[in-house]
Amino acid sequence: MARPRKQTYTLDMYLKKNRKGDIDNNADVQRNFVWNNEQINELIVTVLTDDYIPPIILGEEEDSKLHIVDGGCRTAALRRFREMNYKITSAIENSAIPYKKKVTDKKGNITYVDAVFDIKNKTYEKLPEELKEKFDEYQIETVIHESCDSLKISGYIKRYNNHVAMNTDQKAFTYIDRFAGQIRRIMDTRFFVECNNYSEKDKTKGVIERIIVETMMCMNHFENWKSQAKAACKYLNDHATEEEFERFASNIHRLENIVTEDIRGVFNKKDSFVFLTLFDRFVKLGEKDAKFAAFLRHFNRELRLVKRNEKGLLFDEIDRELSTKDRQVIADKLDMLEGMLTEFLQEETVQKDVSGSFQSSPESFIAGNLNMDIEAVRADMDLYESSLDVLLEKTVKLDSGLRDPENRLSLLAMMVYSYREDRDLDDWMAQYARTNDTYLADQKQNFSRMKQAFEKYCKEKRKTA
Repeated sequence: MARPRKQTYTLDMYLKKNRKGDIDNNADVQRNFVWNNEQINELIVTVLTDDYIPPIILGEEEDSKLHIVDGGCRTAALRRFREMNYKITSAIENSAIPYKKKVTDKKGNITYVDAVFDIKNKTYEKLPEELKEKFDEYQIETVIHESCDSLKISGYIKRYNNHVAMNTDQKAFTYIDRFAGQIRRIMDTRFFVECNNYSEKDKTKGVIERIIVETMMCMNHFENWKSQAKAACKYLNDHATEEEFERFASNIHRLENIVTEDIRGVFNKKDSFVFLTLFDRFVKLGEKDAKFAAFLRHFNRELRLVKRNEKGLLFDEIDRELSTKDRQVIADKLDMLEGMLTEFLQEETVQKDVSGSFQSSPESFIAGNLNMDIEAVRADMDLYESSLDVLLEKTVKLDSGLRDPENRLSLLAMMVYSYREDRDLDDWMAQYARTNDTYLADQKQNFSRMKQAFEKYCKEKRKTA
């Protein structure tokens, strides 16, 4: 089979051949015109600035008639502007077109001077003569498959149109070229690969890029929040800094070390940027990262189900009347979450032992709550720690809230209590874990609740013995 041949036309000649039917744009399987105004505008700017347009693919029948295989929408768009009075819309970017303006002086001498023409709201007929000529003389490349029939032409149309156009998020990403490299590197981190609730489809549709852009806007430029992805990308391209992206990358690496299966669900395509912004604010408090993970567990299990704010709404009800990308909705979500987080951290800080002094160590907590000598407790702490680890391994699931680091004081105290009373915790702990995987932030109260539950369990067991 012979290789396709190449043919170059002036744009004026190409469109005339299309208009006369020598180059047909109506193959049976060719799709209808689907371009929007933005796409038409961009194509016309490409021609007027003499930039590159990919070749139009044609199929040639034995009688020399040509059929457009790939490039039908480009052809139709160019004809709309050249012959059908299409007006460039005001939303066009880069509308100022430079050109050489022809100037004739009184003596008939011709010179060419630099000039600029704004094509907003202009049709072809409103262009200066110089730009009309530039449009008409543009070199349009074609590639022609010879010896075609309708079956071959249909096959070529299927082959050349077997692609997926950029969606809104993917196209928006092209407007943040200054930081595209940093964003790609952040996307490759373990957090965006494993520690989230994004689908594989999300990861190929530009959703992750959008989430990163939204987070950067929310973290650093919320006063200039842009709800549209394209506008946000353009804003960051002009105003973001390397340091802002470096701080975000650092946050992501810290989250990788604390996000577990039970809390990864909050990092979904709808609310990720809100929780990533919340973590950025949490980092500035100087608290240990594990406390943020503990907060997310508490949020998922309890706080998400509590009506808050002046309107008496749940967290998931805040966006029920407005868009999830509305600036006020985002502000309300962050206000609610920050309030919850502050209360959660304060409850932990106020943790006290029985003497009224701030808890300083597991040994002092155990000694105070079980009325034991602290040195005796300290001497056997390795035994208590290892025994607790074995107990949890046998009786409590990995994702249970009972395993949270903040809950370990109560569990250690229960282990010491079982040794002192010479009573086995295994059966009780298995039952307790099945029916209750939450804990009180106040570990003194939490231990008291566990101890009461254990005594009740032992009493009922004695009755049935």
